[in-house]
Parts: sequence; structure tokens; C-alpha cells
Amino acid sequence: MVSTFRISALLLSGLFSALALAEAQSQERAFALTPDDPALKWGSCPEFMPKGCEIAVLNGDPSQPNADIFFKVPGGSAISRHWHTSPERMVLVSGELGVTYDEQETAILKPGMYAYGPAKLPHKAYCAEGAPCVLFIAFESPVDAVPTESAAKSSQ
Repeated sequence: MVSTFRISALLLSGLFSALALAEAQSQERAFALTPDDPALKWGSCPEFMPKGCEIAVLNGDPSQPNADIFFKVPGGSAISRHWHTSPERMVLVSGELGVTYDEQETAILKPGMYAYGPAKLPHKAYCAEGAPCVLFIAFESPVDAVPTESAAKSSQ
């Protein structure tokens, strides 16, 4: 009985060690990026966004839930009224950005400030003259930006 217990304990111990090793090997690697990092691949924004607007995917697949992006617009740019399917959690990395959600006061974001935008709540923004505005945004649902009727008309 004692030898069976020892063998079972050794087998379980070996199994837990193998599982811990497999888990450690499958874990993602940690990383850190700045907006100027050469590893970032910047792409264009939807047509209704201002000229010079760019997006870089930081983590995840933007067509799937839980993706993080950098969103960049030149200083002096107006971002047309639009909404997102997902709530958005944001931190301004650079520039100064005024964000106005429907029926709310404009929030003036400065670097390091956090902002939350509810899903499907239309909003517009303006990046102050000078430095480009770079915004970190975390999306819960796939990344999208849906122009409101007035934004769609103004881009045509």
C-alpha cells in the first residue's frame, strides 16, 4: 500500500511538473512599445477620419474581441462624429485632445489622462494644434468606427 501511494504521488508530482512546464512554455511574452517603435506597423484609418490619421495594432486581432491599438491624428485635426460597437478605454499618450460625447461637456485630455467611452455613444474630437495626438484605445468588441450620418456626408 505504501509503495502504491509513493508511486501515485511521484506520478502526480511528475504530471503537475509537466503541466507547469507546458503552461510556462505556452505563455505569451511580455513587451512594451512606444508610438515611435520601428516594430509598429501603422495603417490608414477609415475614410471619414482626418487626412494623416493612422492606426497601429498593439495586441490582439482587431477583427476579434479584446484588441488594443494606437490611434494617431495630426495636430489641428478634427475627428468627425462617430460611434463604436464596443466601449473604449483610452489613455492619451501625446498631444492634447478635446473629446465631446453627445449631451456631455467636452473633456480636454492631456498626456497620461484616462477616458472611458460607452458603446454606441456618438462622439467627436479635436486634436489641438502642434503635436500629433496619439491615443491608446482598448476595445472589448472587434475594432470599428461607424460614422454618423453627418460625418459620412462630410467625407464625400
